[in-house]
Amino acid sequence: MILSGHEIKRQLGTNIVITPFDELKLNPNSYNLSLHDELLVYEEVVLDMRKSNRVQRVKIPQEGLVLTPNQLYLGRTIERTETHNYVPMIEGRSSIGRLGLFVHVTAGFGDVGFCGYWTLEMFAVQPIKIYPGVSICQLFFHQITGDITEYSSDKYQNNRDIQPSMLFRELSPDGETDPQLELAFHAEQRVQKVGRSLIETVTNAS
Repeated sequence: MILSGHEIKRQLGTNIVITPFDELKLNPNSYNLSLHDELLVYEEVVLDMRKSNRVQRVKIPQEGLVLTPNQLYLGRTIERTETHNYVPMIEGRSSIGRLGLFVHVTAGFGDVGFCGYWTLEMFAVQPIKIYPGVSICQLFFHQITGDITEYSSDKYQNNRDIQPSMLFRELSPDGETDPQLELAFHAEQRVQKVGRSLIETVTNAS
């Protein structure tokens, strides 16, 4: 069962924490979360599950930033949430989805006990301009049955920022330092020219 908007409000301060909270963002059975003003973009030619892949931080200006297709952008919510005794989940807003922007790719499922900001795995079907502070996704809560062991992973729990994949901690617990090729990103390029940079980097490396 999914909590209604009224029940979400009743649970605030006990089983549910949303900071900052704005009642205008409360929906019939969910709560809208907003986009922070920074993104992370991977800087590797090939992403490796066993490595800590390098990233570049990109600022979303007030006048907006154009996202390009075939590029993964990691963002985060402005709101920090805590959820106890319920399973939190995020889903894209239909108005955002109708513009061809996926906001969590495949990882919208949360864990009971999760505390922190939500990292968003954003992918655009076609070029789209985004803005900081926009209501980007919605958070909803499932009831859970059975004994509960709250989420306590040292990878993502109590995070303070956008978090790239930490899968390498599972696959390479002893760490790995071999550098990968780095894409030639520049501030003025942002990430719109990633295709050309990739071609140039691969050509120079060969």
